[in-house]
Order: sequence, then C-alpha cells, then structure tokens
Amino acid sequence: MAGVSGCMKYSMFIFNFFFWVCGSVILGVSVWIRVSKDAQQELEIDNSLFAGVDLLIAVGSIIMVLGFLGCCGAIKESRCMLLLFFIGLLLILILQITGGILGAVYRSQIETSLNKTLQSSVNSLQSSTEEAKAFQEKFQKFERMNECCGLLNGPADWGKNFNSGTGSNKICQCQLEDLSPNRCFMFQGRYVYKEPCGNVIAEYLKDHMLIIMGIAFGLAIIEIVGMGFSMSLYCQIQKK
Repeated sequence: MAGVSGCMKYSMFIFNFFFWVCGSVILGVSVWIRVSKDAQQELEIDNSLFAGVDLLIAVGSIIMVLGFLGCCGAIKESRCMLLLFFIGLLLILILQITGGILGAVYRSQIETSLNKTLQSSVNSLQSSTEEAKAFQEKFQKFERMNECCGLLNGPADWGKNFNSGTGSNKICQCQLEDLSPNRCFMFQGRYVYKEPCGNVIAEYLKDHMLIIMGIAFGLAIIEIVGMGFSMSLYCQIQKK
C-alpha cells in the first residue's frame, strides 16, 4: 500500500506553521490594543473602534486553531484533525463568497446606510453637547487633513457652530495658498473648502474596496491550496 508523501507532509506542516504564527501575531496585537490604555491612546482608538478590534481577536483565534489543526494533523498523520482543518477552511471560503455576493447584491442598501450614518454625524456637528464637541474637534482635524468641509452639504452642515472656531483653527478655513475656485469658495464672509467630506470618505471606501477584494482573493487562493494539501494528505493516510 502507498505511504504518505514526506514532501507533502512537511509542506503541509510548514504552511500551517506560518498560518499559526500569523494568527498568533494578530491575536496578540489585538488583545494588547484591547486591554492597554496606553496603546489605545497612542493609536487614537476609542470605543467606536472596539468592534473592529474584537473582530481581529476572533479572526486571530480562528487562524491559530486552524493552524494548530493543520500542523498536528500533518505531523501526527491524524485524519480527524486534517478533516477538521479542511472543513474550517471550507466554511471560511463559503463565508467569503457569500459576503462578496451579498455586498454586490445589497450595494445600494450599503450606500443608503452610509448616507444615514453621515446624516447622523451631521447632527453631531450642529449639536452643543460635550460628546458632540469632542467629535467636532476630531472632525476638524479630518477636514484640515483632507481639505474638505462638512459631510453632505459642505459648511452648511455645521449650522450655528460654523463660526465657533478661533484663530487659525476656524472651521473649514482655506489656507492662503489654496484659494483656488476649484477648491475653495466664499461662505459667510470667508473662504472655506468646497468639497464635502462625505465625498472624500466615499472615495476612500471605493479605493480601498479594490485592496480588500485583492486581499480576499489572495486569501481564497491560500485557503484552496490548504484544502488541497489537507485532502490529499487525508487520502494518502487513508490508503496507507
């Protein structure tokens, strides 16, 4: 009866060892960010981003478990572990494909949801609560960095708070060297940036969707290779 290929066995082990290391790094960094106040301050992470950090913790844990199953399944020639590894990768691949299909089908609903979120943020720009003021301060930095103003309707989104800035930190204030008609226009007696920040955010999301799709495609190839290795090794062990 045919034996187990040593090349495939150790290739499977090395493949999953790096898989496990990646999962460990993701999990370790995510947990550190989640529990360390210093890390949160250094990276400017607030409560609104904790959901993303929690997601990374879950992803890191899943990758670690799958890497462990793949490593042990290959070295110990365990059909059970290899089968669990294969099923885990298959489920992740199915979720990726489902997510891609749903993203394409519900694209208009996603855009509508984004507009609702932006509208909610517009209300925060016009509010005078302490929580809203903290948001406004961060958003002004975003405006200066991206040379935009407001979210949906330009400077009008600031309402009565438009003139609350002082000195060089006036809201939406155009820099002297940027006073071009394509970038700035006159509003309530001073030059402000013309483009709403909602457009900047939408463009950012569109540009990075290509990166996300590329990463997802690359991960899908790695998952298919891993599934091929595990099933081939599984069949060889069965025939041994």
